[in-house]
Amino acid sequence: MSNNYIRDNLAAVKQHIHQVAVRSGREPDEITLVAVSKTRSLDEVKLAIDAGQKDFGENTVQDALSKIPELKATRSEWHFIGHLQSKKAKYIPGNFQWVHSVDSLKLAQKLSSAMANSAENSKINCLVQVNVSSEDSKSGLNRTEVLPFIDQLLQLDLARISWRGLMTIGVQGDDRQTRAAFSELRQMLYQCQHEFGLVDFDQLSMGMSNDYTIAIEEGSTMVRVGTAIFGERNLRSL
Repeated sequence: MSNNYIRDNLAAVKQHIHQVAVRSGREPDEITLVAVSKTRSLDEVKLAIDAGQKDFGENTVQDALSKIPELKATRSEWHFIGHLQSKKAKYIPGNFQWVHSVDSLKLAQKLSSAMANSAENSKINCLVQVNVSSEDSKSGLNRTEVLPFIDQLLQLDLARISWRGLMTIGVQGDDRQTRAAFSELRQMLYQCQHEFGLVDFDQLSMGMSNDYTIAIEEGSTMVRVGTAIFGERNLRSL
């Protein structure tokens, strides 16, 4: 892989995001590109940073901790985007600024405790993961569970967590269902804002390499793109 490969791919993705946003009547700056660096090497991530990328997504603690400590000086923002076991919440403070995949009260409480017990005098930004398509293979709350869940979260008053919005994953290979899922998640976000008066609950994490165009058209504020930036994953790490 040449040093220009990641730089060129990153530039192409950013240009496409800009074009789709403008076409959809949106401001491109509303959309955060999260470069999914799971299974990618430290050198690959460094190339992306050198090309101007700031936000990165990881889905396992072990893989993430092989990179994040080496990149502290870059001031990158790290997003945990995979299923997080509550027992591993202790690794989030000091390493991640975002968790996209909260789907249980236990995990929320563990995250809040981990932040309170850490040397980090800060909050963690969290999104609630929703399984809009109700697929057995996906984590997340069912659509009917979202409002009661957020009501319970707010009653717990977890002071070290900033609840920022919702996350979902599209339906693989079905653009129609994916668009419907993304549209529904956007409506859920509006409903949560209205129901609970959550001013900062304004983030929609949806869209990956194969469907981020649809996601932007449907209001996504965070797209999680890996393959379109780094290429196909190295088989050694799968």
